[in-house]
Amino acid sequence: MSLVVSTTKHFPVWAYFSLISNGILMLAVILLIWQRQRLTVLSDNAPVPVPASQAQTATPELGPRHQLSYQKWLEILKQEANVTADKRPQRLSILAGDSLSLWFPVELLPEDRNWLNQGISGETSRGLLQRLSLFDKTQPETIFVMIGINDLIRGVSDDVILDNQRQILRYLRRTHPKTQIFVQSILPHGGEDATWEGREKLLAIPNSRIQKLNQQIQSIATKQGVKYIDLYPLFINQKGNLRQEFTTDGLHLSPAGYVVWRTALQIYQQ
Repeated sequence: MSLVVSTTKHFPVWAYFSLISNGILMLAVILLIWQRQRLTVLSDNAPVPVPASQAQTATPELGPRHQLSYQKWLEILKQEANVTADKRPQRLSILAGDSLSLWFPVELLPEDRNWLNQGISGETSRGLLQRLSLFDKTQPETIFVMIGINDLIRGVSDDVILDNQRQILRYLRRTHPKTQIFVQSILPHGGEDATWEGREKLLAIPNSRIQKLNQQIQSIATKQGVKYIDLYPLFINQKGNLRQEFTTDGLHLSPAGYVVWRTALQIYQQ
């Protein structure tokens, strides 16, 4: 007992809350996966499972938006943010990030609030930092930030990524003082199983590097007074890569992956 007591004396209080939250979240995801598998087995009319190799060929349907130039995208996001600022919807939440946020299916987002999606495909931490002012006039209850994987793909150093993360959170805290801000961990990639067109670039990024980067992002969040959502352990398999059932190509998420993310959003908001 003496060893346990002496160890916990130096264990920060925020770490206890993080462990408890992650434990609850992990249990919820495990139950969710177990329930889906159980229903599939029990149902006489259950569909035949799609092989992972075939499932990964599917791509999210974005419509014409994914074909827009970056500047045109900015104009549309600004218009949507301005409309939201004028209407001032109750319980507004903002998703700020790259294609992972952009492709979040509307029907899978938590239904107890209004959502403004400010994601852009291929976005970097520097790009997000430079366009945060687009939704300055909105009055969100919560803002969820996920950014960084495209920086890694483009060869940006960890120091630059972390500095941009720090500036993003500092800006949001200053501009939206009454808003609850969440920064989310960078997700792992599929490793050797990835089929994304930039597969070689993914393979050049060890998932262990992403994990270490997330630890530093968590430290920044703590110092900035921002909540950190550790999604990383919910998405990895035994090899430490993105689970095949949660991805379409080793980088982007499948509907099952978004269900896990949705569960995390619901738990952390409550």
